[in-house]
Amino acid sequence: MTLRVIAIDGPAASGKSSTASLVARRLGCAHLDSGALYRAITLAVLDNVGEPWSAERVVALAEDLPVRLVLVDDLFRPEVAGVDVAQAIRSERVTRRVSEIAAIPEVRHWVNVQQREAVQGHGRGVVVDGRDIGTVVFPDAPLKVFLTASPEERARRRLAERGGGGSGAADLRREAEVLAARDRADSTRAVAPLQAAADAVVLDTTRLSLEQQVQAVVALARARLPG
Repeated sequence: MTLRVIAIDGPAASGKSSTASLVARRLGCAHLDSGALYRAITLAVLDNVGEPWSAERVVALAEDLPVRLVLVDDLFRPEVAGVDVAQAIRSERVTRRVSEIAAIPEVRHWVNVQQREAVQGHGRGVVVDGRDIGTVVFPDAPLKVFLTASPEERARRRLAERGGGGSGAADLRREAEVLAARDRADSTRAVAPLQAAADAVVLDTTRLSLEQQVQAVVALARARLPG
């Protein structure tokens, strides 16, 4: 069976999840946000495991609670112990620690297995966004897109997501520094570093509206996906 996956990768606040969600809706596909699963595991660890934590303990916790993805209306929703955590995983305490958890090789392997299993059998296709979807998780995806934008634009978007408060130069500078640190952590980790796949379409969204970047990906998908 032909793999019907659109892989969308990129750094933090590049618009991956927003774009992937709308692309999936336009194409009648499901949407899987791999970052939500990493965040759900991080939330579970923070709530249930004291530091320092071992890789074995983290994976065992994810299996036992369980941490999982549940398909609801074409969206793979993160759950911990049967509870919808889609809002809870966006807290600042999770954001501060998720890169640390995501850098653990055993955790990345566990998450990759969950994603591959989730996609199996979804005949209409799945739009998956993350940081290593096109390079590691689905290297045979028929369409790989790498979204990027300037640090300043990504900082502006991230602040806007939080309600628009604090949009002065100092706030933008601080947020850009936070994103730069996240970029360094994701790009230099030993396992599955953030990078564009060799055959990915790199799309700079700095000067694109959300609608424009969605249209660009939808056009690529209609040209490249079979059927």
